[in-house]
Amino acid sequence: MQPKLTLVGAGPGDGELITLKGIRALRQADAVLYDDLANDSLLDFAPKQALKTYVGKRAGKASFTQEEINTLIVRLAQEHGHVVRLKGGDPYVFGRGFEEFDYARQYGIPCDVVPGVSSSIAVAASQGIPVTSRGVSESFWVITGTTRNGELADDLRLAVQSKATVIVLMGLSKVNEICALYCQAGRGQLPMAVVQNGTRPDEQSVIGQVWNIPQLVAEQGVGAPAVLIIGEVVSLHPSYLAECLRSASMTY
Repeated sequence: MQPKLTLVGAGPGDGELITLKGIRALRQADAVLYDDLANDSLLDFAPKQALKTYVGKRAGKASFTQEEINTLIVRLAQEHGHVVRLKGGDPYVFGRGFEEFDYARQYGIPCDVVPGVSSSIAVAASQGIPVTSRGVSESFWVITGTTRNGELADDLRLAVQSKATVIVLMGLSKVNEICALYCQAGRGQLPMAVVQNGTRPDEQSVIGQVWNIPQLVAEQGVGAPAVLIIGEVVSLHPSYLAECLRSASMTY
């Protein structure tokens, strides 16, 4: 038995979006630690005898602290061998993957990283929204909606001034504040989408403009986890024009 840690990106939610390398790591696991955003079906790839532990950690609903997860990784690696840490999206995109990697490495545990399909790109694509498109948007930002102290990320204030597509992860609880920033900058008419449970069968989306997104989110009961997509590329969504006309008719 050799202690080892492999961080595996599980993708944005659809179980088929994990990589072949991620599946191979799961098949070689002695223990699997998985979170809320990893599709449960992926556990079927792990050996039946492998220990499977849920360590869900979502804003406001943490069942394990990050420190507890770090400690558990090391203990299971020492007691069982190969630990696969199955994380939603990509482990290194707001997944705190490096913290787990670095902690295990301090205990002499070899570590590997298997990148995953990030929800920052895949969720938009699943809705027919490209994050970049020639003549529409030449770049994109990926920003966390909430910092570790619970405040709005400072980078959002810079992003408001950019013509780039802005993708906000873990930002639904701040959607009113985010939209207010854009409106204050005179950009309330900018196309915007909010997608809950992106790429999953229960995916739900709201398409509109910055000024009316908070109202639409409340009316349609969209909740976390959700990805916010802000920028002209959202106008390429098949239903964007129809949604704008419907909102306009309700306003007047």
